[in-house]
Order: sequence, then C-alpha cells, then structure tokens
Amino acid sequence: MPVSFDQKLVVTPDTLINVIEGESVLLNLKSESYFGLDQVGTRMWTLLTISDSIQAAYERLLDEYDVSADGLRTDLSELIDKLIAKGLLEVSSA
Repeated sequence: MPVSFDQKLVVTPDTLINVIEGESVLLNLKSESYFGLDQVGTRMWTLLTISDSIQAAYERLLDEYDVSADGLRTDLSELIDKLIAKGLLEVSSA
C-alpha cells in the first residue's frame, strides 16, 4: 500500500542509527541488516523522522535543495518504500 504524504513516519523500535561525518548507517536489530545513507539521504531521514508529516519534510527539502519538485517526490517516495521494507521506518498509528 502506497504511503500518503499526509502520513507521519516513525523509527521502528528495532532500529539503531549511527551518524558518521554526515552519513548514516541504520541497523535493523530484528533482521540484523544494515542500510547506509549518504548525506542527502541522512537529511531526508532526519526530516522524515522529526516532521509532522511526509509532506512537511518534503516541503522543507524542496526549500533546502536545488531539485525539481517531481524528482524530489519520486526520490523521497522510493527511499520511504525502501526504509519501510527494511523495517527501519513505519507509518505512525497516532
């Protein structure tokens, strides 16, 4: 099921995060799988996990980066899908 940009994402309880020089390594403790993010991916992660909605994170990223709105929406959606599939993020039930 596609995630709506009106929804809020939260870090799953089984996720550990380590940021090194602006890049992140995420570990899912359940599956013991790692996922790496470059500096832009780390910024996306940060905004996705602190914003009230995916849309709010998207709008902030649009302000911060010189990127097309459609390109950013596509990239952000793909990242969200991967992070949810890896069990690192989930849609908030609150």
